[in-house]
Amino acid sequence: MTSSTLHWSDTDAEIHKIVVGPVDNNVFVLRCRHTGDAILLDAANEHERLLDLCRGLNVRTVLETHGHWDHIGAVTEVRDAGYEVGVTAADAHMLPSYDYLLEDDAVISVGNLRLRTIATPGHTPGSICFLVENKPILFSGDTLFPGGPGATGFEGGNFDHIIESIDRKLLILPADTLVLPGHGDDTTIANERPHLDEWVARGW
Repeated sequence: MTSSTLHWSDTDAEIHKIVVGPVDNNVFVLRCRHTGDAILLDAANEHERLLDLCRGLNVRTVLETHGHWDHIGAVTEVRDAGYEVGVTAADAHMLPSYDYLLEDDAVISVGNLRLRTIATPGHTPGSICFLVENKPILFSGDTLFPGGPGATGFEGGNFDHIIESIDRKLLILPADTLVLPGHGDDTTIANERPHLDEWVARGW
């Protein structure tokens, strides 16, 4: 499982990825190579596969990028298995249950790694991204994808807010930052930064 799921690594960190569920959700595990500690991002679906990943990679906790149904389908099962789940206050009501709240501009330790939270409302009121400090890695949830922002037509979505979040908080990151979204392929800040005005003009 673990070698086949490896998506990115350097001397300090590993990122594992599996794709689950009816709308092909990306689930990521960030693991510290020095301590072996890890966190899982989005308990989306196919809980048995996620629990195999959690056990195999020494996952300590689960972080939710937002509360949409396709990102939380395995929350109950991972909590029943003993893993705590964190979500923002604004999206907490969308989950069947959770253990703690994620706040903006906080640091979550993953072994020797540091994961900084970046509140990015727009896709949902409580959408949040996670930046690996001192590494060119951003977990963008459904806020930023190759080719533009996440959809804002769902209840609680706001196009102006997601554009502001991307412009002020994500596109200011270093150009080589690898963006790992909640669905689909990776991109980089350099690839997306030139196109903000196009997204605003098209309105989605």
